[in-house]
Amino acid sequence: MKPETRYAKSGEVHIAYQVTGSGPIDVVLVPGFMSHLDADWDSPVRTRLLQRLSSFCRLIRLDKRGTGLSDRVKIGTLEERMDDVRAVMDAAGSEKAALFGYSEGGPMSILFSATYPERTTALIIYGSYARRVRTPDHPYGMSPAEFDAFIQRLEREWGGPAAMDVFVPSIANDPAAQEGFANYLRQAASPGAVVDIMRMNREIDVRPILPAVRVPTLVLHRSGDRLTHVGQGRYLAGSIRGARMRELPGDDHSWTAGDGEAIVNEIEEFLTGSRHEPESDRVLATILFTDIAGSTERAATLGDRRWRELLEQHHAMVRRKISEYRGREIDTAGDGFLMSFDGPARGVRCANAVVSDARGLGLDLRAGLHTGECEIMGDKLSGLAVHIGARVAANAGPGEVLVSSTVKDLVAGSGLRFDDRGMRTLKGIPGEWRIFALAA
Repeated sequence: MKPETRYAKSGEVHIAYQVTGSGPIDVVLVPGFMSHLDADWDSPVRTRLLQRLSSFCRLIRLDKRGTGLSDRVKIGTLEERMDDVRAVMDAAGSEKAALFGYSEGGPMSILFSATYPERTTALIIYGSYARRVRTPDHPYGMSPAEFDAFIQRLEREWGGPAAMDVFVPSIANDPAAQEGFANYLRQAASPGAVVDIMRMNREIDVRPILPAVRVPTLVLHRSGDRLTHVGQGRYLAGSIRGARMRELPGDDHSWTAGDGEAIVNEIEEFLTGSRHEPESDRVLATILFTDIAGSTERAATLGDRRWRELLEQHHAMVRRKISEYRGREIDTAGDGFLMSFDGPARGVRCANAVVSDARGLGLDLRAGLHTGECEIMGDKLSGLAVHIGARVAANAGPGEVLVSSTVKDLVAGSGLRFDDRGMRTLKGIPGEWRIFALAA
């Protein structure tokens, strides 16, 4: 469930915030140039990382003025937004907190910690900078002309997956991720607000106050960050007295993309003195595998271009059916899909629909399902149940939907009918398994 959204009054502006967790340390998460408190919980990846942070602290998150659920007013200066953080801390009953500022949230967090050291227990900066654009005495990051061109690109592409190759290159080619990213951006800010924010960022320079920071500081930065050069993070660490620097592999700018767990682990160790790897979550799920029978021969007959077009139609059709039957795409490779469902009957009906619609494209699909306990690994599922599902699918013929006896027993009373295909040995799986085929 999404946590309650509350509002703090900062002058005449209402600042939205949420509180999760009940740990002994308060952490205020200061977002980058845009955010949306509720939309964060729509992503399983962001949800998992926020829950991890909340497991060892009381996490206070806010949408800065002009973005997300806060009043859509003029973006404001660093000083005004610093007052917004103070107002949120007061409203949340937080006398002292560690500030976790990422990207554009870094300079404001630096200013806050230097101005209010009595209210700041620690400072954590990720993917951030003291000055956004390059100058002769600060030879890091984009040139002013390059940054202006980037602002124009954001304005031009806003509404779609704007600059995903810069913000989250690790998932930039994933159609589902593109849709989710574009939707998040639209909810978080308008194009005009984004332009105002980025133009203000162009002028930010907190270098003079870095020596005034006196709180324990951790600087985190990915070595290949495509938006904020790692040299900018190194400069921060070298200019803040006693700051620790941790360079992490990867080229994603967003802290929730790539190996976000590594970032949370560093934060936990810095704040608590120890790190605890999260226990793997397990869930009961119905696993569905599909692939195209005779795909190699079909590709050779059609030629590369026509086969690629047919595959695109196939992928679009499968994704429509996944959405229709409330499933989740776990992985795809070549012409094969791995999906999961929280109800076995929906999984079987989705398999039947996918196989049926594929015939309209001139394709014969084979499908296999199994229900069992799976381990959640980020956006992926693993465990014996996944392997069983794959082996069941491997036994299917063209146009056939096979299920394990577990699935068949769980959908009793659903109206689905099955033909017994007898006992089978599934490669790499101990024992024999009774397999059933979905009846026409």
